[in-house]
Amino acid sequence: MILPGPTEVAITVITAFPILVSDAGVTVVTAALGLAAGIISGSALAFAMIYSRTAVAVVHPFVLALRIVPLVAIAPLLFLWLGHGIPARAVLVSTLTVFPITIASLDGLRSVPCEYLDAARSVGASPWKIFVLIRVPAAAGSVFAGVKLAAALSVTGTVVAEFITLNAGLGYRVFTSATTLRTTRLFAALFVLALVGLCFYGGPALLERRVQWQE
Repeated sequence: MILPGPTEVAITVITAFPILVSDAGVTVVTAALGLAAGIISGSALAFAMIYSRTAVAVVHPFVLALRIVPLVAIAPLLFLWLGHGIPARAVLVSTLTVFPITIASLDGLRSVPCEYLDAARSVGASPWKIFVLIRVPAAAGSVFAGVKLAAALSVTGTVVAEFITLNAGLGYRVFTSATTLRTTRLFAALFVLALVGLCFYGGPALLERRVQWQE
């Protein structure tokens, strides 16, 4: 296999721009939906585990199992139930993103010093006020760390899902370019995929800096 030079890759990115943009759009939508589902469900699970020992006993092994079992093992079952479209792939991606969100959020919510909680309770603060005004600000750093990791994993999971379904997206483009030995198109797709991954990671990172600056 002859590796293309940077100039050839750049020319291919320009000439195949409409195709690559279309593929990137599919990948971005899938990854964004999977990341959003992971953030919502992971945050809810962490909240439940903070206030319920039963939730800890039930949820923690389940979330850990989702992280341990490979995506390629879960994918056939999900695609059998939900089809091969973007919703099914987003659900598959969410199984990868929910773990870092849940664990990071749980660690952050648990990191509040007991003295702060006792002081809040002594002045009659409700559990909801304690959660919003004390636990959430204290957990912000850990939550953002989990979101940044999940954002990167969402792109990885999307590519795996597109490898399996071979329907659309940058993962599909990478796979077909590799199997047909179109190396220049392959590197062009990888270049665009890298940009998508950087944007997904950079978004939460920039938001984290803004939140810290405001604080």
